[in-house]
Amino acid sequence: MFSLNVPLPPAVGRLADDLQPKLSGFDRVRDRHTLVCKRFGVDDVTAGAEPAPGADAREGLDGDGAPPRSVALDRLRDRLRRPLAGTPPFAVEVTGVDAFDSPASGSGPVVYLAVESEGLVRLHRRLCAVFGVVDGIEGDAYVPHVTLARGGGPASETIDRLRRIGFDPIRWRVHALDLYDPAFREIAATIEL
Repeated sequence: MFSLNVPLPPAVGRLADDLQPKLSGFDRVRDRHTLVCKRFGVDDVTAGAEPAPGADAREGLDGDGAPPRSVALDRLRDRLRRPLAGTPPFAVEVTGVDAFDSPASGSGPVVYLAVESEGLVRLHRRLCAVFGVVDGIEGDAYVPHVTLARGGGPASETIDRLRRIGFDPIRWRVHALDLYDPAFREIAATIEL
């Protein structure tokens, strides 16, 4: 339903654009880039929600058990308040190109910009302790990254060549996080740290 993302500086977008011509052989090349901190599902926005007096506990939910988007967003922002309280701005660094040869979900391989950030990993773990993990991609399996392309079975030489691409690391400090709504492909809210 939503994900909590790290806003990317323009330099990351420029790097991804520069790399795009080198991504031939993949089924899907991303035109929008994200750095996901934590994913949230329907249960994350319905947990602990109290129905209005006299109302059915499922009232106002859609056929998938999800509340309307605006209600879900308000509930999630409220649930995020405590685990995000006191989180200081943290450093993030894009350090190279790497790949998941066999990703936990979806088609592979996945080529991505590798991200290093102790602060991001600590925050991810704190949020997983509150909201739980998406098996195979969160918790201990979490690898901060910005996906560039996936699928299609490009030649292993292509992936090796991409991994060898050198560039100056891109560094920035994160002062806010974005709640991203994939259904609308837009930022639904920004939360300052």
